[in-house]
Order: sequence, then C-alpha cells, then structure tokens
Amino acid sequence: MTAPTAPTAPAAPAAPAAPGLAVTAQAVTAPAPANPVLRVAPAAPAEAAAYFRAALAFHADVADVAAALAAGGDPGFVVLDSRSTAAWDQGHVPGAVHLPTALIPAQAEELLDKSVPVVTYCWGPGCNGATRAALALAELGYQVKEMLGGFEYWVREGFEFETWEGRERRGADPLTAPAGSEECGC
Repeated sequence: MTAPTAPTAPAAPAAPAAPGLAVTAQAVTAPAPANPVLRVAPAAPAEAAAYFRAALAFHADVADVAAALAAGGDPGFVVLDSRSTAAWDQGHVPGAVHLPTALIPAQAEELLDKSVPVVTYCWGPGCNGATRAALALAELGYQVKEMLGGFEYWVREGFEFETWEGRERRGADPLTAPAGSEECGC
C-alpha cells in the first residue's frame, strides 16, 4: 500500500520577469551572453563623438603628419623624436628634433618654442615612449600630440627617413598602406 499524498496547491501566477530574464514554469534563466563586441554596449552617440573628438586632439597618424610635412612651408608644428641617440641614428623622420624623453625637462626650452605644437613619436605602437614624452612636454606647458604608429609605421607606410648615412625609403607595406597610392582614403 502506498502512502497517501498531500494535496497540492495550484501554482501561483508567475511574477513579471526582470528585464532581460525569461521566467518559465521551471526556472528563471539568464539571457545568453552577448558576443564579445557587444558585451559592453556601445556609448551613446553624443558620448562617442566627445570621446573621438578628444582622441583626435591628442593623436595624429603617420599619414597625416607626412602629408602636412610634404605640403611645403610651415606645417604649424614640430616633430620630436623621443628615442635614444642609437635609435635616432638608425633612422628618424626628416626634419624631426631629437630630444630623448629623459632630457626633456632640461633641454626642451632650448630646442622648442611653446607657441608651436609638438608631435612626438618613438619606435612604434608597442612602445609608449612618445606618450611619456608628450606627458613631459605637456607638464612643461607645450601643446602636444602623439604620432600613432611611431617610426615603425612611418617606415612601413613608405615615407622617406634619414639615418646617419643619408636618406632612405622602403616600399610601403600593403598591410599598413594601400599599394600604389599616396592616400589611404581615411
């Protein structure tokens, strides 16, 4: 003989689910995780515009710096190589001022005019030397931007550079600049 079972009460109506959650008769389940791109939602358009406007106030890319220098005349800024003397000798942007980051506090006023914006660069995207140089200059009262890509992308995009032996130019790397074109279209 089986034991008698207690009567069961009717199921209570389900409470409304929190946004993004599904309620079933069995359990509350979380939504499937968003893909890695949308796991954090994009910023509102006004916030995004402010962020990107600010980014452009702090950065210039290699192609824009090269175009401004190639246009002739005064570009309205000076380019500063913040690397060591050995790195400078290996190659640098033509016309750049050489001032290693460690020497900026002692020598910047001798070499730079505070009324002229400075564009700093170092080796490349894996090096934050240009960022440190830009910080040191900003703390001294200079207007400053960092050249994204540094010397590496200057060379990879096919722009002329100087070494202790003279001027050189390499073909553009098709992964960094369009083949056979002076402009990237950005």
